[in-house]
Amino acid sequence: MKIFYSILFCLLLAPSAVADGLPDLGDVSQATLSPQVERRIGEETMRDILASGEMVDDIEVVDYLQALGYRLATNGPDNQQRFSFFGIQDSSINAFALPGGFIGVHTGLILTAQNESELASVLAHEIGHVVQHHIARMIAQQSRDMAPSLAALALAILASRASPGLGSAGMAAVQAGGIQRQLDYTREHEREADRVGLQILNQAGFDTSAMPTFFEHMMKGTRFADSSAPSFLRTHPLTTERIAEVRNRVEKLPYRQVRDSPEFQYVRAKLRADQSDVQLAIAQFEDSLRQKRYASEAAQHYGLATALERAREYDRARMELDWLSGNAQRHPMIEALAAKLEADTGHPRQALEKYREALTIFPNQRGLIYGCADLLLSLGRADEALKLAVDKSQLFPDDPYLYELQAQAYTQQGRELLRHRAQGEAYYRQYDLAAALEQMELAQKSNDGDFYQQSIVEARLNQWRKQMGDPKDPKNKDTQRK
Repeated sequence: MKIFYSILFCLLLAPSAVADGLPDLGDVSQATLSPQVERRIGEETMRDILASGEMVDDIEVVDYLQALGYRLATNGPDNQQRFSFFGIQDSSINAFALPGGFIGVHTGLILTAQNESELASVLAHEIGHVVQHHIARMIAQQSRDMAPSLAALALAILASRASPGLGSAGMAAVQAGGIQRQLDYTREHEREADRVGLQILNQAGFDTSAMPTFFEHMMKGTRFADSSAPSFLRTHPLTTERIAEVRNRVEKLPYRQVRDSPEFQYVRAKLRADQSDVQLAIAQFEDSLRQKRYASEAAQHYGLATALERAREYDRARMELDWLSGNAQRHPMIEALAAKLEADTGHPRQALEKYREALTIFPNQRGLIYGCADLLLSLGRADEALKLAVDKSQLFPDDPYLYELQAQAYTQQGRELLRHRAQGEAYYRQYDLAAALEQMELAQKSNDGDFYQQSIVEARLNQWRKQMGDPKDPKNKDTQRK
């Protein structure tokens, strides 16, 4: 994913296919890619990203990115556009947008941003790419037949992830002879994303000066060297003129000081604590606390407690949590860590009490929901775990893990139809329609369901077969895959 945009731009804007002039800003993109088709491309790409194991699966990090992203998106110009924000476990400084409103953020970007407004400025920029349909406009500009371009897109993404060298070779082949027109084209998109992103950033209540400031810091630290430049600079070309244009726009807006949210600081601390060398993470947190070099003292103690818990230094981790209990406001991430510590030290009853108490204060925090349900399943209390997962799936209907928890609970109960049905729903929400169909067909063959449950399975099978254009359904010969 590091060179996603570079490969995408080059494959879709090969010199032989680029028409003269810049793309129209009207409905030409929609004539080639409808919102439904854009979403389908994004979902199929997300299925491959999920399978790669690169996505951040820590629900507390995911929920933070979703909350920040939706705060920005709801202040954007397109209220009909669906968005999904996710993290990529990668130390490079990068973010990217896929067709259909999927926006990925590298963990390196979260850790590099000096404040929340800087991180928000990059997300707002990516939202700008989505709402302006830049990928659709590129395909519309160069292709009469969409299929070859979409095949090239999927191939480029897979090649760049499996072998960066292979992706680079493909780029070099298509760059020859027309690179300047391609750069002009993408720079126009970048300026447009800057303009739209800055408006979103301002309307969402962030410090707009963070956008040019963050861009300037990246440029000064790299000197434009391809080998050392952050991925964001290589995939989102920056120029001094472009930064100056953003700075001029910022100067016309009212200045505001914006305090970082506690979630921003806690998520950054957690990501630092989760680095591969846990002893190095412990030393860094201890050094920051000793020298009082931090933006949030509570976040430093939380990060240290997280790292100590990882290192199984449980007594020291408990001391840090005691400090947080007496000096910081209650927070779901702290509560979840405290409950996990009890479970890991062989005190499941105390852990369960902590989870349940925390859920009365923070009932919709998925870090607590997941932890409590996992603990209940480990204790063989499938009925309670199932009730929690089913209840919360009403609140988070697109959450695949809540359905996986249901599948685990049904397995403990020996209910085969419901187990396969829940697992199928989980796969469906992970964009793997083939695996979802397989599970639902297994559910259909189970003999332990009642008429009502069998009817639900049959209806879901028919719906998904229509999306797949499955030949098993004679009514669906002309349907498209999801």
